[in-house]
Amino acid sequence: MAADIFPRKKLANSNTTAVQQYHQQNINNNNIIPAPNWQGLYPTIRERNAVMFNNDLMADVHFVVGPPGGTQRLPGHKYVLAVGSSVFHAMFYGELAEDKDEIRIPDVEPPAFLAMLKYIYCDEIDLAADTVLATLYAAKKYIVPHLARACVNFLETSLSAKNACVLLSQSCLFEEPDLTERCWEVIDAQAELALKSEGFCDIDFQTLESILQRETLNAKEIVVFEAALNWAEMECQRQELLPSIENKRKVLGKALYLIRIPTMALDDFANGAAQSGLLTLSETNDIFLWYTAAKKPELQFVSNARKGLVPQRCHRFQSCAYRSNQWRYRGRCDSIQFAVDKRVFIAGFGLYGSSCGSAEYSAKIELKRQGVILGQNLSKYFSDGSSNTFPVWFEYPVQIEPDTFYTASVILDGNELSYFGQEGMTEVQCGKVTVQFQCSSDSTNGTGVQGGQIPELIFYA
Repeated sequence: MAADIFPRKKLANSNTTAVQQYHQQNINNNNIIPAPNWQGLYPTIRERNAVMFNNDLMADVHFVVGPPGGTQRLPGHKYVLAVGSSVFHAMFYGELAEDKDEIRIPDVEPPAFLAMLKYIYCDEIDLAADTVLATLYAAKKYIVPHLARACVNFLETSLSAKNACVLLSQSCLFEEPDLTERCWEVIDAQAELALKSEGFCDIDFQTLESILQRETLNAKEIVVFEAALNWAEMECQRQELLPSIENKRKVLGKALYLIRIPTMALDDFANGAAQSGLLTLSETNDIFLWYTAAKKPELQFVSNARKGLVPQRCHRFQSCAYRSNQWRYRGRCDSIQFAVDKRVFIAGFGLYGSSCGSAEYSAKIELKRQGVILGQNLSKYFSDGSSNTFPVWFEYPVQIEPDTFYTASVILDGNELSYFGQEGMTEVQCGKVTVQFQCSSDSTNGTGVQGGQIPELIFYA
């Protein structure tokens, strides 16, 4: 992401080439001035000030940035830096200011420090996914709040199940409660994806504990167990320990007992946790007794199932009906477009079933944004002949961003006629979420805003 806080004014054509050449030299920390009167090439003080970015010209301080073996020497100008940061002001002009020509900063990465300098000198925010966390650290350290806020916004925008656990750890470190809350939203709703991500194995022990004890984690407990086992193996490597069962237990410590093993399905426990070697023989026996005995033994493990998340249902029709000549399915697509005003996670669709008694349907459901498939699943559901809706789920909930239209589609295969919706609404208020509907060009079986299939969106908010 690169954005100008203030829009640039266009330069005269005669100066454009010289400006472009100097800008390239400036990026490369090339200190050759292209013309004696370079100031005349830039009409605003902002642009003239930006020339000093990463430039030895008139520099009165230098920074040696980065850890030993990976340092970079960068020029600075005390006045410009002091105007942009209260920390630099205190460093150069405060009561305890030190008159040093070179300042070592081993705890900040050079690209992050350069990104901060670019903001201070040029009023430009230039962030990248691989350096944004380091830039946030630099912005926090030197109290550059607008840059820090931009980093947080960037992280929130790019937040997904793949990086949510790592960002949760960092958001707590940087004391960013809004980002922390967003991370929890993603981790709760897409828990299994988050737990299976590579990033989960990189979190610190405190974050691991907070995730394992999370009541609203929407995941099977066997997935939680396997994720903890993977984290323990990686932690052994970080501590330079052999990844033995004993060492895995050692690094997990008391966090092991936050895994709600007694709430697993018996098959999951017998074929997974019980044979992992992580549990002692006594623990394994006691948990088997917990499943089968009338008098259950006391366990160190939490034995209450997680509450998870309660799915919400957005119903878009005011009534339903059936007729002798519809709603038929011959491999055609029923589709509708929708948009929400808040970020949600679509877990599945509610579909109508047979109007002629009990029947089974095969359903291929799909969720797209601008033609790109975000989620799909093929499953079967059994309808009992009533006008109720029947849920069909995606393998994992799909994150939906606000104010963008998505396409929900289903291709049904079934011999029986089904119910269909009538008196459809273009806008539905579902809790705190407003959902808008519009017709989809993908729909070839008659479904639209006013009537048809896909009566419900099932989501977490």
